[in-house]
Amino acid sequence: MDSLGEMQVFVRVVHAGSFSAAARDLGLSPSAVSKQIGRLEDRLGARLINRTTRQLSLTEVGGAFYARAERILTDVAEAEQAVSHLHGAPRGLLRISAPISFGRLHVAPLLASFLAKNPEVTIDLSVNDRFIDLVEEGIDLAVRVGDLADSTLIARRLSSNRRLVCAAPSYIEKHGMPRHPGDLARHNCLTYTYRAQRRLWTFTGAGGMAESVTVGGDIETNFVEVLHAAVVEGHGVALLPLWLIGEDFCAGRVVELLPQWRVPDSAIHAVYPHSRHLSPKVRAFVDHLADHLGARLTRWGCAEASARAAATAPAVSATVAA
Repeated sequence: MDSLGEMQVFVRVVHAGSFSAAARDLGLSPSAVSKQIGRLEDRLGARLINRTTRQLSLTEVGGAFYARAERILTDVAEAEQAVSHLHGAPRGLLRISAPISFGRLHVAPLLASFLAKNPEVTIDLSVNDRFIDLVEEGIDLAVRVGDLADSTLIARRLSSNRRLVCAAPSYIEKHGMPRHPGDLARHNCLTYTYRAQRRLWTFTGAGGMAESVTVGGDIETNFVEVLHAAVVEGHGVALLPLWLIGEDFCAGRVVELLPQWRVPDSAIHAVYPHSRHLSPKVRAFVDHLADHLGARLTRWGCAEASARAAATAPAVSATVAA
């Protein structure tokens, strides 16, 4: 047996804890395993394993050799896997996680086109607004909206997450158009419970001037589509992402408030566990998201948002609610 094979037998013995257990795993006899270890020790000129009738233990040299051997065998396996991935088509079950509203509106519509191009893949899409531990729950990739926490996950940016303070024209007709962030303190501002400091809205004006205002209203919810529905019905003001209100915005059902003041943008990412060699199914789906999601989310555009607000604002009352 070659040196790499002897190394594999040695690592298997350490993992299994005995020659007999390693022999069963490898489909060899215990004596064959013992001979392989003996040949390896003879070739290295050092004892690697202390043998007793009850247990095996590594010598100091054996422990150092084991650490290096395990790393070498991992590199060999990953090199073989990389070649297979480069030449292999995406296949197998792909487990994806996404926030509920974003998953429904922007991930789900892309599944059919992806599967049409990758017929050997099947998808399990889980939509949930709670934090998902990808490794613990066996998720291949997740779409995350907003700022990312520090982690060992790999992240690929898919799009900006543009947010607007908005209301329906009917609400502005009744309550007036705010002209300064401080005016929002006198409006019915609806809030999203999953957002940190949900009642403190911060804006950046011309020249980088920052302004914060504490808001409040009669609806607070952990489901962003509740805020969306209330805003469209003219019930109040909310800070909502363009990916959620874009269609209503372009149709004139909602108006951007304070377009000269900018709410800090975040981003939308695809995240997946670290691996030296990304599997074809994950790589293909992340590429699919990047190719199609960006176009879906940017077709409204920030410049268009401001232009739409400017065009709509004169049609409604310019007074500030007292």
